[in-house]
Amino acid sequence: MSINVGHAAPHFSLQNQNDNTFNLQEHIGKQKLVLYFYPRNESAICTTDVCEFRDHFAEYTKAGAMVIGINDGTIESHKSFAQNHHLPFTLLSDPDNKVLKLFGVKNTWFGKGRETFIIGLDGLIAYKFRIYWKSKAHPKRALEFLRK
Repeated sequence: MSINVGHAAPHFSLQNQNDNTFNLQEHIGKQKLVLYFYPRNESAICTTDVCEFRDHFAEYTKAGAMVIGINDGTIESHKSFAQNHHLPFTLLSDPDNKVLKLFGVKNTWFGKGRETFIIGLDGLIAYKFRIYWKSKAHPKRALEFLRK
């Protein structure tokens, strides 16, 4: 089952790259949330995308948004990935793909899906974007939406 624009964001808690608990409910209403589901740390397209989020991080912040990357990588792999690429945002470890499934992120025949969701201050999905192979599309489209 997929969630769509207008649906309430499913609540979840996951560990971040520093082994701290991130609880979605604690952030709703404080700022917009950009959730970027991506298949793998250090893969070519995913690294290009997260570095694009990094390079425009100030613009996301100016738009009142918090960027959050999510995949099934370990806490240690997220910490290494964040350090290697100087990522200023949160990476969440979803080892059993529970949150991926809650959001209805679709896998492809060759791997985990890549989807971006923006959660508004009201806790509703305000934006949803899915494309697999085109690098920089997720950060670019999310920022365009936030600027509207």
